[in-house]
Amino acid sequence: MSGQGSGGNVLAALVSFFIPGLGQLLQGRVGIALIQFVLAVILWFVFMGWVIHLWSIIDAARWSPKEKSV
Repeated sequence: MSGQGSGGNVLAALVSFFIPGLGQLLQGRVGIALIQFVLAVILWFVFMGWVIHLWSIIDAARWSPKEKSV
């Protein structure tokens, strides 16, 4: 089971450290990955991109997929 603290989340958090949104993309969450990447790029110009960058890392590390009912 992949969830918070799993190896996949650790890897996602690590790649988000280098490129915001890449960890979410690795987890298959394209929409939020695009939002975080675009916001980080825009906000780096006003020196606030680090906020989105940290959000991206923490979100990738804490994400757990919803369990499917059988």
